[in-house]
Amino acid sequence: MKKHSARVAPLSACNSPVLTLTKVEGEDRVRENVVGTTDTQAANGTAGAESGSSRRKLHCCIRVTTVQVQKALWGVAMVMCVCSSWAGSTQLAKLTFKQFDAPFTLTWFATSWNSLFFPLYYIGHLCKSPERQTPRQRFRECCRFFGDDGLTPKVFFTKVAPFGLLWILTNYLYLQALRKINTTDVSALFCCNKAFVFLLSWIVLRDRFMGVRIVAAILAIAGIVMMTYADGFHSHSVIGITLVVASASMSALYKVLFKMVLGSAKFGEAALFLSIVGSANFVFVSFVPVILYFTRVEYIGSPADIPWAYLCGVAGLLFAFNVLVNFGIAITYPTLISLGIVLSVPVNAMVDLYTCEINFNTVRLIAVCIICLGFLMLLLPEDWDQCIIQLSTKLRKRDEPAEGSAEAGATTGLNWRGRTRTSMSTFAH
Repeated sequence: MKKHSARVAPLSACNSPVLTLTKVEGEDRVRENVVGTTDTQAANGTAGAESGSSRRKLHCCIRVTTVQVQKALWGVAMVMCVCSSWAGSTQLAKLTFKQFDAPFTLTWFATSWNSLFFPLYYIGHLCKSPERQTPRQRFRECCRFFGDDGLTPKVFFTKVAPFGLLWILTNYLYLQALRKINTTDVSALFCCNKAFVFLLSWIVLRDRFMGVRIVAAILAIAGIVMMTYADGFHSHSVIGITLVVASASMSALYKVLFKMVLGSAKFGEAALFLSIVGSANFVFVSFVPVILYFTRVEYIGSPADIPWAYLCGVAGLLFAFNVLVNFGIAITYPTLISLGIVLSVPVNAMVDLYTCEINFNTVRLIAVCIICLGFLMLLLPEDWDQCIIQLSTKLRKRDEPAEGSAEAGATTGLNWRGRTRTSMSTFAH
């Protein structure tokens, strides 16, 4: 397996890939240099060296804090962009079907936009990289991701085409579900794909067992059952829920198989992979919308009746969403990107409340809350329990000196009163 300095898996929808950023590695090197300098100066035993090392430590801490604040601010902007692009594409697709009832044609059209990934990446490479390469050189270098022989016909049909098929199925089933049920239910149920990813990775990839994620998966399944019960098991709602759960399952299968077959990829390799998926969709799947048109399954009178503005809007928002999800972690934390996805559920609920007749009964609200809670529980890191223990230990140690100072002050008169007032005012703040 090749070593990469920064890796990302090009996954759809609810993915939050983890990668090692060059910026973070640089910070670690700065910390190591500071610690090494401190040890050397301590060995010399000079007071001036100690003051210099303390100033360097302070400068390093300020720099690290500044980087973290910048990532948090970028994260807030990323949450808003991910939420608006995902909710906007869902709502606009719902409106598109009122004028152009062709879910597969819309899927084909939106997937074809993925071919723009690598050209946009190459433009960014020219702007940022000090070692500029020609498009052919960059293409060949990124093709090493598929193996020593690069992108051969065998690699294409065994390692690329299956993922393109899963990509199309995920989006097509999602759009079909939008024709049956409201956008709030669709966006909430699709969040279950993160629970399916955990279950599949636990079974197939032998990932670490975590009790909290098992509970989250159970909550997701319970939310699906309650969502079905909310409409009284009517045929249209059952079909719609089945379609969106199948879409979430295809998305989870895509992610787990990508991790198992291809592993991880650099940003350029991910962009190339998605561009190949989009280009192959445009070339090899174009005959399907034509067949659906002539068989009148997805028929429209004339090209003038096609709402091109809606089609381009849906495709553009989905493309922006995939760019943010797959490459936004270069500037912020993956958890914040995933948070933008779950926040699209209340946004869709507010839009549905004012634009269509939706019955927000108690069962539906509980189901949506349970699914969102399960999604948030799946965002917890693997060592979340150890972090809580360490935090409680630090808080306990912080309280111990205050109690010790109060007991020591009890031996004196005026000092006891002054210290008590000080400690009380500090506690109040």
